[in-house]
Amino acid sequence: MIRVTINYDREGFVSSFTVKGHSGYDEAGKDIVCAAVSAVVQTAVLGLTDIAGIKPDYHQEHGNLSCTLPSEMTDQDRLLTDTILRTMVIGLKSIEYGYKSFISIEEKEGK
Repeated sequence: MIRVTINYDREGFVSSFTVKGHSGYDEAGKDIVCAAVSAVVQTAVLGLTDIAGIKPDYHQEHGNLSCTLPSEMTDQDRLLTDTILRTMVIGLKSIEYGYKSFISIEEKEGK
C-alpha cells in the first residue's frame, strides 16, 4: 500500500509530505495506481521548483519520497506553494477514492 502523509504548519499551510511504499495493484511497469501517484507528486514538485521557484528539501528513493518546504518564505511564496500542494492533495485524494485498498492519505495538523 502507498502511504501518503501531508503535514500542515500551525497556520494551515502544507509544510511537508511523504510518500512511502508500493500499491501492489499490479506488477512493476503495469501498476496504474503507482503511476498515477508518481505523476501527481512529481508534477507538484516540478511546480514548486519551476513555477514557484522554491527549492524544497526533496529526497526520492525507490518507493519513498519526502519533500519539505523551506521554513523561511515570503507570504506570496507561501500562498503559491500551498496552492500547488493542495492541488496535489486533491489529486491524491481522487486516486484514493477509486483505489482505497492501494493508497491511504493521512493529514497531520499543526506541525
